[in-house]
Amino acid sequence: MRHVVLAMFMSLDGYIEGPGKRLVPPPYSSDLQKHWIDRNMERAGTMMYGRVAYEGMAKYWTSAAADGPQAAELAAMDKLVFSRSLQHANWGKVTIVRDDIAAEIAKRKAEPGKDMVLIAGAGIATTFLTLGLVDELSLLVTPRLLDGGTRLFEGGYGPTSFSLVESLPFDTGAVRLTYRK
Repeated sequence: MRHVVLAMFMSLDGYIEGPGKRLVPPPYSSDLQKHWIDRNMERAGTMMYGRVAYEGMAKYWTSAAADGPQAAELAAMDKLVFSRSLQHANWGKVTIVRDDIAAEIAKRKAEPGKDMVLIAGAGIATTFLTLGLVDELSLLVTPRLLDGGTRLFEGGYGPTSFSLVESLPFDTGAVRLTYRK
C-alpha cells in the first residue's frame, strides 16, 4: 500500500512562508539536493499540491530557467492538484481533485506504486491532517525565524500522535525530521 507523505520545509518558528506570502526556501546545498530534493523525487509516484503551489511550480518548471532532467522528470510524474477553482492544468499528467479528497486518496493508496508526496500548500496540508490522510511527516526545519507569515500547523485537525523515526542534520544547519503514525 502506498503512503501519504506530507513533505514541507518550515522555519524554526513554524512558518512555511514569510510575511506577504513570500517564499523563503532553505539555503541550497549538496545535502539539500541529496537528502531532501532527490529523496522526495525518488520516493514519489505521485506529487500533490494545493492550487496556488501547483500554479507556481508549473510556471517555474515549464520555464526556460528549469530546463534539464529534473524538469522532465517532474513533468512526467503523476500529479494531483486540489482545487475547486482551477479550470485547466497542463503540466504533464495532472488530475484536478475538486471534491471528496478522502475517497480519491483512498483509491490511489490502494494502487500499486511509490508513495504520494504532498509538498506544498498550508491549506491542503491542514485538510489532509483533518481528514487523517497523512501517514508520514517529513519536515525540513530551517535555522531561521520568520516572525510572521503562513504557519504549517494552524490547528483544527484534532490530537494526532506520530513517532520520530529519523532526524538528519544538514550542512546548512537545517534538520530533516521524519515522523510516522
